[in-house]
Amino acid sequence: MAAVDLDQPFDYIIVGGGTAGLVVANRLSEDSDVRVLVVEAGADRTADPLVLTPGLVAALYGKEEYDWNFSSVPQSTLNNRTINQSRGKMLGGSSALNFLMLLYPSKGNIDAWADLGNPSWNYDALAPYFRKFATVHGSPQSAKDLLGLTYVNDNLAKGDGPIQVSHSEGYGITNKAWMKTFADLGLEVSTDPREGQALGAFQNHASIDPATKTRSFAGSGYYTPEVAKRPNLVVLTETLVSKITFDTSSGDEPVATGVEIIGKDEQKKQISARTEVILAAGALQTPQILELSGIGGRDLLTQHGIPVVVENPNVGENLQDHPIVCQSFEVAETTPSADVLRDPNVLQALMGMYQSGGAGPLGQSIISVAYAPLVDGSGVVSAEAKTELLSKHESTLSTPEGKVIRKLVESPTEATFQYLLFPSQVSIPDHPTSMAHYITPVHPQNFITIMTIVNQPLSRGSVHLTSGTDVRAAPRWDPNYNSNALDFELLARAVQFVERIVDPSTAFGQILKPDGLRLPPVRATDKDDKDGLEAAREIVRQRQISVFHVAGSCALRPRDQGGVVDERLKVYGTKGLRVVDASVFPLEPVGNIQSVVYAVAERAADLIKEDRKAKA
Repeated sequence: MAAVDLDQPFDYIIVGGGTAGLVVANRLSEDSDVRVLVVEAGADRTADPLVLTPGLVAALYGKEEYDWNFSSVPQSTLNNRTINQSRGKMLGGSSALNFLMLLYPSKGNIDAWADLGNPSWNYDALAPYFRKFATVHGSPQSAKDLLGLTYVNDNLAKGDGPIQVSHSEGYGITNKAWMKTFADLGLEVSTDPREGQALGAFQNHASIDPATKTRSFAGSGYYTPEVAKRPNLVVLTETLVSKITFDTSSGDEPVATGVEIIGKDEQKKQISARTEVILAAGALQTPQILELSGIGGRDLLTQHGIPVVVENPNVGENLQDHPIVCQSFEVAETTPSADVLRDPNVLQALMGMYQSGGAGPLGQSIISVAYAPLVDGSGVVSAEAKTELLSKHESTLSTPEGKVIRKLVESPTEATFQYLLFPSQVSIPDHPTSMAHYITPVHPQNFITIMTIVNQPLSRGSVHLTSGTDVRAAPRWDPNYNSNALDFELLARAVQFVERIVDPSTAFGQILKPDGLRLPPVRATDKDDKDGLEAAREIVRQRQISVFHVAGSCALRPRDQGGVVDERLKVYGTKGLRVVDASVFPLEPVGNIQSVVYAVAERAADLIKEDRKAKA
């Protein structure tokens, strides 16, 4: 790349070239009169086979060149275990190392964002952007033959966006048994989940280009070679932003004037922004950069010797994450399991298949999903039983968040839980060194895993800087899992329902080894306590981790209700500063959040363009 003149001001400086950052960079630089800079801490790995090959994702985790690899503080409700959090450290961010799952939130879920003081952020306002980011390809006949997919609405706008979305060709007996079991339990999906409402088991799409069988992510989709050639777009990789600079001389609100960077040569340099600085560093690092720049709680900033530019103790608070409980079950000899990849000969053979035109499992995603209302060991919980459970948590449910979450849990058409069918075993060490520690097979037997998620957790964590001078010092991440007792009770009931799924009489139970091993070796019915929940609670304590959906740490809320950004995503108390990533989510979305990050970033780009036009 030719030498870039960093001394001339840019119109927009985007901090973070991840999922959201590249979306906004692409859209803003469509206007040739606008000069855009992206500063990304990681490298450009858009041509890296480990990134592009869906089935090799495990090879990315824990490696410094791909993964920020955060660890939580010990979690008291989880036997004081620490939890790993993989975050993408490269162009494309976490869309470059996620599990490629493309799910969509419910209408009620996003309408709850509006109910939390953001009237312009409802489902109808966001819906067009779910179409804008994606191109959805038709399902292969093999998938239709095996799984039916009759609920897929082919009349939905398929979109023509940069991210390629598809069903795979490699689904098998485990996926079919999953669908039949949920149907037999009264949870057969009847609507396309992309329409804003769904309950039951379904085959989710994946962010895989069906033509090349490669990962489709922000790096490959929004930063194509054609986009990279735009003379008005500059992308600095392997460069850190140490802080945002402000002009505080007017006596009015401080104005973001640019950023201070640390380049590959370790030299600091200030770069100017004429119009805006846009934060897209993710839910763990956007608050850290705000705090390093003097925006945050006064006590914390003073403690670290940082002059206070804007006092807002909400920065880094309201952090949410989907808790996920992983139970692994030994499979029958005829049931496929990805645990066979532990054999280097098998892996080598599959690599050969993939290199010959993308054939075989390495170019596929075979995870299946189910959305469920409140369930327990007896099945779908009655309205009366829901009321009885929720009445025990009245104080929790009287807050604004509590009220909207209660409404969602009480609704017979909203998904309280999400279940995932994962094709291999999961191990949960007390102090994992990386995400790879969870998914690398350590037992010689072959397993598949059922993962249990609470869609709308009430627990709130935090993330804050640990050094006032060193941007490389990892922030202190405390997800505070199950600190709200209702989350723990909901998770335990969802784990009880797993016993219904794996019962030997079900289609799913029949693909498991009779009396086979379990991880953990505990049944949710093992203990004879009054409500039958204590064994399920113990499974949660042993087997809950993160599903890598951290959000909410710079919430889109009224400032006096915990907010950091307003409805146009502008940081309160400043001018020329916005946040466009998952840290703005006021409430965790239902399901995997990849689609919502893209949609919010697409809408953010439109808001920025509107504001520029209004000033012209």
